[in-house]
Amino acid sequence: MEAFDPSVWTDFFVASAGASAALAGLVFVSISINVERILEVPGLPEFALVTVLLLLQALVVSLFGLIPDQDVETLGLEILIGFLVWAGVAGSMIYRSLAHMQTRLSLVSRLLLPVLGSLPILIGAVVLLGGSGEEGLGWIAGGIIGSTVAAVINSWVLLIEIRR
Repeated sequence: MEAFDPSVWTDFFVASAGASAALAGLVFVSISINVERILEVPGLPEFALVTVLLLLQALVVSLFGLIPDQDVETLGLEILIGFLVWAGVAGSMIYRSLAHMQTRLSLVSRLLLPVLGSLPILIGAVVLLGGSGEEGLGWIAGGIIGSTVAAVINSWVLLIEIRR
């Protein structure tokens, strides 16, 4: 069945790689505009890094998806290893950021959004390892989209909300 062939997902991975790279650049701009304020608020530099890491995760997963002539199990292993590295770094930053949380709304942007954005990537990697390409790539696509949405929401906080 053609849907199990990762190469049919090339257009999606190209688009998501380009979008996440462009958005990461915009996040760096929003951070640089408000760098003094970000550095003043405990936990906010870590929050900013997690925002960049969400986009980096989407970019790296998309690039893995563009590697030619690999089977779904290999793609699943690459994504799983990448996820574990991402989770280690992002998890420690999220933990440090939560220690300085001031409102319950901060819990949504600092914990819930990154988890909801990246958990489908983990599920997709495990499903791909099991050999189910169609389902696994669907989960991966959801994770890329979720990570991108989470990063854009967090970028708004870094650009606008910290000035209120």
